Amino acid sequence: MSSVKVEEKGKIGFWLSTSLVVGNMTGSGIFLLPAALALYGGISIFGWIFTLAGTLFLALVFSRLSKLITKAGGPYTYSREGFGDFAGFLVAWGYWISIWCGNAAIAVAGVGYLSVFIPSLKENYLLSAAMAIGAIWFFTFINTKSIKRVGVVQLITTIIKILPLLLLGTFGFLYFNNTHFTPLNLSGESNFDAITTTAALALWAFLGLESATIPSDKVKNPTKTIPRATIAGIAIAALLYISSTVAIMGIISPADLQNSAAPFADAAQKIWGNQASGLVAIGAAVACFGALNGWILLQGQMPMAAAKDKLFPPAFKRVTGNGIPVLGIIIASVLASLLVSMNYSKGLVKMFSFIIMLSTLSCLLPYLFSSLSEIMLYLRKKKNFNKNKLILALCISVPAFLYSLWAITGLEYEILIWGAALLSAGIPIYAYLKLSGRKK
Repeated sequence: MSSVKVEEKGKIGFWLSTSLVVGNMTGSGIFLLPAALALYGGISIFGWIFTLAGTLFLALVFSRLSKLITKAGGPYTYSREGFGDFAGFLVAWGYWISIWCGNAAIAVAGVGYLSVFIPSLKENYLLSAAMAIGAIWFFTFINTKSIKRVGVVQLITTIIKILPLLLLGTFGFLYFNNTHFTPLNLSGESNFDAITTTAALALWAFLGLESATIPSDKVKNPTKTIPRATIAGIAIAALLYISSTVAIMGIISPADLQNSAAPFADAAQKIWGNQASGLVAIGAAVACFGALNGWILLQGQMPMAAAKDKLFPPAFKRVTGNGIPVLGIIIASVLASLLVSMNYSKGLVKMFSFIIMLSTLSCLLPYLFSSLSEIMLYLRKKKNFNKNKLILALCISVPAFLYSLWAITGLEYEILIWGAALLSAGIPIYAYLKLSGRKK
């Protein structure tokens, strides 16, 4: 009994797992999305609704898979179990790219919110890039200590960051202007195209819904904790997202909102004045850096799981005495830092927009494979075949798959080309690892 307590001591429970999900989702995306969605007008609300429905199906997929497969690795492990090594490698490679690319974008966005207090960050791109890289390495240091410490930091930052969303999502409706939603579609595109694009944009805010499944070996009672934490995390985030976005669109006119670099701070200024704007900016910065903390944890866990299965270079599975894959975390942070340093001259907004769409695309591949993995597991294990389980899996998995496929159609062609190129770059590594394994 005592050995079980010692084993469980360093693990995270329901609330820390839920905060990991909410914290990773409630990052830079939600604080910038109202401005991006303003171009489309009130019809973007339908994009939110469709995205929420799709992510709930995906959450059910991950919850069910976490009970069937208790190994760490999340989408990578599920895809590999369902479709084999090559699919598992593609998912791990694509997901890993999305994580360190996203971390670069989150760090840049966090620095952007700090520019409210340090105006020189807006004009001095070199200074802003250096601060973003500094943030990456500060949270890299935290993540090299212990997952328990990461969870505590995540819980604290999650509580702080949801306050601006909660305040504007409730009191903001007292200053609501219905005329801001007329006409409903401002984009000039068809309603279907507008909804498709806004749904793809909104998906960025939900990335991270699978966060609790990846370090499953570090979670107490994972078969119960992970499903509960995943569903609870999405429900909390969705309520905050939709209510606060609609409130801001009702407070700020579409024309002004499209040009806003800090829509939550601008909305707070209209309601409560400059001091409130500063407080919201602090909350937004905390949101970004809190999300950065959680995603840096995952950038080491995913390749470690793949390396244990000999689908990533062996260096990624090396861990410290605390079980932390330090080398994998450091390598990913180096790549994220290089991405920031190579693109800082383009300006914060353009770089951020490009990277988040690329990260979204890279995450959709793991979602596509994972959504069908449960069906494949039932079909392959004919001895344990159960018709009723297969029917239930189809009712959940097929909508999740179709949603993920639909979301890809909302991305620009340039993003699709870059995504295909980055994904293809990993194939030679897979071939080398397989050939090396055969020789041994």
